[in-house]
Amino acid sequence: MLNEYILALAGGAFIGLSAGMLWFYLSKIAGLSGVFESLLSLKPLEPWKIKFLAGFLIAAITSSFLLPQFFEYSFNFPTWIYIVAGLLVGFGTRLANGCTSGHGVCGLARLSKRSFVAVCTFMFFAILTVLLRGQLQ
Repeated sequence: MLNEYILALAGGAFIGLSAGMLWFYLSKIAGLSGVFESLLSLKPLEPWKIKFLAGFLIAAITSSFLLPQFFEYSFNFPTWIYIVAGLLVGFGTRLANGCTSGHGVCGLARLSKRSFVAVCTFMFFAILTVLLRGQLQ
């Protein structure tokens, strides 16, 4: 149990460190939705975005081999619910002009009022989703 908390703390520290380094060295905000949107557009990706996405992919693959117990999940709902949920998250990300990494990690660190509102909205709906999901099971 304690090991899980240490891993979560280390993960959060690495996210903060990488976001800070990206801001310090390249003056770029580590918002995954913006980087991912660039991937879906037909424009050529900037080299830092390719490295950013490669880092996420390498970290996920490495983690799945080193800590497979954290990747065990059973889907309790029909597939269409997960698809709708993913589309709603994408819509919300577009509406908020960023995601939790851009607003939560980088925006709050820069004391952005817009990011504060976005994070409060994210958290409200995350809590509501957890409460509703508990009611549905």
